[in-house]
Amino acid sequence: MELLQLHYFIEVARLEHVTEAAQSLHVTQSSLSKTIQRLEEDLGAPLFDRTGRRLRLNEFGSRFLQRAEKALFELEQGRQEIKDLLNLEQRTLELAVTAASKIPQILHEFRKKRPEIQFHVQMLATHEMALLLQRGEVDLCLSSPPVEAEEIESLIVHRDPILVAVPMGHRLATRASVSLTELKNEWFVGVKPGYGTRDLVDSACRLMGFVPQYVYEGDEPARLSALVEAEIGLAFMPSTARDVRDRIHYVAIEDHKLEREIALLWHKNRFLSQAAREFREVVTEYFAGEAKQQLEQINNPNNS
Repeated sequence: MELLQLHYFIEVARLEHVTEAAQSLHVTQSSLSKTIQRLEEDLGAPLFDRTGRRLRLNEFGSRFLQRAEKALFELEQGRQEIKDLLNLEQRTLELAVTAASKIPQILHEFRKKRPEIQFHVQMLATHEMALLLQRGEVDLCLSSPPVEAEEIESLIVHRDPILVAVPMGHRLATRASVSLTELKNEWFVGVKPGYGTRDLVDSACRLMGFVPQYVYEGDEPARLSALVEAEIGLAFMPSTARDVRDRIHYVAIEDHKLEREIALLWHKNRFLSQAAREFREVVTEYFAGEAKQQLEQINNPNNS
């Protein structure tokens, strides 16, 4: 059995048409048909039910397809691993994020450790990010909320309290904490539904008997602080998104444990390069430092 036979078989199984498969593979129909025939002879069983040039995978073909895809997948992972060990090519780290507030600091820390590694970062919705991870088009993801899928490993790296951001002249600007029910008549600015923090907050408010009133809904979380500062509305913001340069007061939520989980994601079965493993270490170390700092602020509030 040859690798070429497996490649040809998988393409024919995908298209279930000899002519289309031959065009896709840039080979003649005759050559493709003979290759599939030799594979079936090697296996001792037909893999397709044939009607002219149209093929349909039969039970033998369906079962063999699963094995063939796994075999080629493992070989490709082995090729990537050898290249990584030999350092034959400049590595670009492909990243996708939904929790982006600390990405600049994390990338800065990683660049200090591995300045020769390039990286490409995409800000994506959770379902888009998970799809690219499953396809092998990104190496690691930083997501909030975590993604639960059979092939995806999810490591919680930080639990991030949600705060209420208020303008400096607001009635709550002198408060250290506030209950959710006190906010039911306020106007808010926020991201659109579907973002982890927004969905988490809306769910908590509904449990307290009200739905937040939004005067602005967008796709850029970083813009919310400017809108709060301009007194357009209040905002629910993760603690890690705070910027001391903003003229905003942050108020803790006292009657509800409202926090988002930030998770680092990678594919369980795909090879993870040395660069990706080192980036994973940088992320976990960075958020461990964030957690320590938060604990110190709680224990010593007058020093924060």
